[in-house]
Amino acid sequence: MATAREIALQELLRLEAAGQYADRTLNAALNRATALSSADRGFLSHLFYGVIERRITLDAVIDSRSSIAPSAIEKRVRMILRMGLYQLCYMDRVPDHAAINEAVALAPRRSKGFVNAILRGFCRDGKRIPLPDAAAEPIRYLSVAYSVSPSVAECFLRIFGPARAAEVLAAFGQHPPITVRVNTLRLTRAEFLQRVEGAAPTELAPFGAILPEGAPLQELIREGVCFVQDEASQLAVAALAAAPGMRVLDLCAAPGSKSFGAALSMENAGTLHSFDLHENKLSLVREGASRLGITNMTVAAADARTADPAVLGVFDRVICDVPCSGLGVIGKKPDIRYKNMDEAAGLVPVQRDILAAAAGCVAPDGVLLYSTCTLLPEENEEQVQAFLATHTDFAPVPFAVGDLTVPAGMLTLAPDTHRTDGFFIAVLRRK
Repeated sequence: MATAREIALQELLRLEAAGQYADRTLNAALNRATALSSADRGFLSHLFYGVIERRITLDAVIDSRSSIAPSAIEKRVRMILRMGLYQLCYMDRVPDHAAINEAVALAPRRSKGFVNAILRGFCRDGKRIPLPDAAAEPIRYLSVAYSVSPSVAECFLRIFGPARAAEVLAAFGQHPPITVRVNTLRLTRAEFLQRVEGAAPTELAPFGAILPEGAPLQELIREGVCFVQDEASQLAVAALAAAPGMRVLDLCAAPGSKSFGAALSMENAGTLHSFDLHENKLSLVREGASRLGITNMTVAAADARTADPAVLGVFDRVICDVPCSGLGVIGKKPDIRYKNMDEAAGLVPVQRDILAAAAGCVAPDGVLLYSTCTLLPEENEEQVQAFLATHTDFAPVPFAVGDLTVPAGMLTLAPDTHRTDGFFIAVLRRK
């Protein structure tokens, strides 16, 4: 039977070669590895995601200590070194000698001495990570220190400046606990918190709960008493202020959490249409709605950029959660760390088209929610400002959720200040 480290090595190499999504690669591996204990499955997941998350930082250590040219290091050997270094730096429960010995055992015979020398030398020198000078090379510094592509580092530097960029990127590495939205069709938040030992209420979102480590998440989801949703996303739905009897449209619904939240706010009264471009994603939305006991929801495939004439001007609330660069969820989707942000620029016109189509579906005095899970101004406030310049029948609406008051009608959430995903919310009312 393959060990957790052997499976991690195999799947990390597979991911690097095929360029698949990390979560799909790991889930497939866990489904195959039925003999692994619960502890080993947790170890495998931690190591797998950790190596992806810290790849650039780990490679900086390897390259600075290698006795051969970095380009000459075999891919398998480099991955073994990344795994060993990750355990030495970021997995406190793994003894140093175990991390080193297991890495050497994984290495091909001709490379065992090389792997041993790098890992033992790293420990002997106090596990020092070689960082570029932050003042002289701010982009390279952020890239190596927080393991993001230079392109992503440059974006954060442009948005926040050097000090705040470091704080935001550091916050993305904190691995916050899982946050869920309580299914208030079935129980109150107080009842949920009483049922799940160690669960705590979210600070800002009125129906959210923070789960303790080891909580029976899958069991709770199967029972339909909650669904996973970051607090930032919950706040967006709360800002929408959907209510019983309303007509609500979600144009980019998959995987469904905002639609689910709106349905719960509507208490199953009124009509909710949830559309998404990709038919293959809609089965998850339908399954989720059924599990939660949502009965007022119609799910269908549709292109959000071209609104059906039948839905023009008829909805009291429209959710426009557009495809985006995803820079606000780096902490949960490590693949995004290594994006080339030049490619993300192509999303801006797509967002513009979806927002314009969404606006056409809003009834007079209705509300349009525009949201993203990114921190880029050109996808957020600049996108909304450009929209308002050409759609003078819309205006931002002040909103409040719990203790959070947003007089300008636009809010950017960040992990260092709000302890949520990076997220943007704009609430716009049609005159």
